[in-house]
Amino acid sequence: MSSITPSSLQQSPKDRPWIMRTYAGHSDAKQTNALYKRNLKKGQTGLSIAFDLPTQMGYDPDHPLSVGEVGRVGVPVWNLEQMETVLKDLPLDQLNCSMTINATAAYIMACYIACADKQGIPRHQLTGTTQNDIVKEYLSRGTYIFPPSFSQRLSGDIIAFCVEELPKWNPINICSYHLQEAGAKPVDEIAFTLSSAIDMLNHLMQRPEITPQQFENIFGRISFFVNAGIRFINEICKLRAFKKMWSDIGENQYSISDPKKRHFRYGVQVNSLGLTKEQPENNVYRILLEMLGVVLSKDARARAVQLPAWNEALGLPRPFDQQWSLRLQQIVAYETDLLEYGDIFEGSHIIENMTAEIITHVKEEMQYIQSIGGTISAIESGYMKEKLVQSHLEKRHAIEAGDEKIVGVNCFHEGESSPLSQQNNDNVESVSADTDEKARESFMSFIKQRNAQNVAQALHNLTVAVQSNANIMPPTIEAVKAGVTVGEWANVLRDIYGEYRAATGLSMQMSTQRANKAKILIQKVDTLQTRIGKRPKIMIAKPGLDGHSNGAEQLALRARDCGLDVVYEGIRLSPEQIANSALEEGVHLLGISLLSGAHLALTEEIMKNMDALGLKHIPTVIGGIIPEKDYAILHQYGIKKIYTASQYDMYEIIADIIDIIDVNKGLYT
Repeated sequence: MSSITPSSLQQSPKDRPWIMRTYAGHSDAKQTNALYKRNLKKGQTGLSIAFDLPTQMGYDPDHPLSVGEVGRVGVPVWNLEQMETVLKDLPLDQLNCSMTINATAAYIMACYIACADKQGIPRHQLTGTTQNDIVKEYLSRGTYIFPPSFSQRLSGDIIAFCVEELPKWNPINICSYHLQEAGAKPVDEIAFTLSSAIDMLNHLMQRPEITPQQFENIFGRISFFVNAGIRFINEICKLRAFKKMWSDIGENQYSISDPKKRHFRYGVQVNSLGLTKEQPENNVYRILLEMLGVVLSKDARARAVQLPAWNEALGLPRPFDQQWSLRLQQIVAYETDLLEYGDIFEGSHIIENMTAEIITHVKEEMQYIQSIGGTISAIESGYMKEKLVQSHLEKRHAIEAGDEKIVGVNCFHEGESSPLSQQNNDNVESVSADTDEKARESFMSFIKQRNAQNVAQALHNLTVAVQSNANIMPPTIEAVKAGVTVGEWANVLRDIYGEYRAATGLSMQMSTQRANKAKILIQKVDTLQTRIGKRPKIMIAKPGLDGHSNGAEQLALRARDCGLDVVYEGIRLSPEQIANSALEEGVHLLGISLLSGAHLALTEEIMKNMDALGLKHIPTVIGGIIPEKDYAILHQYGIKKIYTASQYDMYEIIADIIDIIDVNKGLYT
């Protein structure tokens, strides 16, 4: 029987599908290029480049902080040659490319432009997006380097350059994605993001080189990157609220007359941190439902979608896993009738009322942020970070109490063993153990053969531009063409503006939602204190370049609420710093938190440093995304216990920690 389509509902012509991407990159430039070519052949319509943490943090492969991190969570691009290899034989004049890069965005953007220049492609033909939103890095993702005000200037330089040279490029991708993963509720997610956009627009209005016409064009090129969680009705309303508020801001606050330039243009990746290691096959359904929240509503539909793979809670997805997520997008876009109709939620009282309620509360929060000086002040004061940490704490409490149900995690545990996730060590992609070494060898070879005089001159010109407040893009493009590396580029800026340490978000106030489990653990801690003669003290450490600190922050908060003395010094600590702090603080246990895949190299270095300081007796535990095949090696290094996402109940982890200290009590008397 054929389907019946009422003529009053038929849309003609049929809408074009959104840009379909997968967020990808690992190991080295050559392997990443091969992966991109395979994905494009499978029907992917845009690239989304993942860069490794050394690249994002402005470190070359030979830097001590790069150890164990090269090629783990993205592709290493330390010079122009690496970018050329990543993009080899790809049609840049036809390709829409998104690049997730922030602190070093100017350098990576310069590499992309230099590649196009060498291929003879006019800059005005380039289309794509540079994420370039530094605000959320201080709040959630952690790949910031410089102080907020200077970082804002760097973002502004890219925007001012692109509006003139690359008019089809989205020079900033203001992100709410990472805020949701850090605990933001829809109101804060929208309020923080739009406040960030307003602060950037106000900064741009003060730049003398930007004309009113250019400013209107800039407004029209600003894009957003959002998250979509499992509560997809809520997500639909969130995006409709985003759309209406952005258009109103353009019209009423900045007098943008063209409605097309006021359109809320956004890309999306659905919630990666919401995927579970337990019963990971369920993640396929989660990903589909989360995607529906950003494609069902035509008036607030995403312009680009990238989906995680079902097994990202287990490790790095394989090409097949990425293909599976791409096929999901293609089935929804090409096999269903979704793109044949107008907005199917128009006139819905539930959708309209929920959207209006969100807007009301967002306006209140934005007014408060402006009253304390805007987003930069809200970051520097710790207000935004503390609010995210507290809302994430509420979510964790709800999951642990069973009020927020996650199938296979805190309910419906019983089931058949999944053939998809058998521990045969080949259900995720592996990065070769010698990736670091090969990168260092390649890097040293490049340094020896480049023209040192050209490099020195380019670095001098870059220094002059930074000190004189000139736009950083022209001298950065000159620098990458001369052979300046990402580490050298970043060091010029570090020498002038220094590095920044953001607030941890851990206020001195104790949680007001202390559960019965916490009260029991407080008694255990008190008893342990009597036995060892002092308050038990633990250190929670984030080594290396991994900036995803949600889990570490929540464990620190909860452990403190249970009566433990907690040392947490934020992200990006070296193994030496961790061992020295453990000695100076006199801790009874060290907890390592790592999500970047560098757990083997960094743990080995930490344990060597602990041993050198005579701290081998201090028990050490580790938590993160850690494959079971690495457990034996970590135990050989001296790790007492390993925690993964499967241990969602933090009270159970803290109970373990107390018992481990208690077993070692004789070492502290």
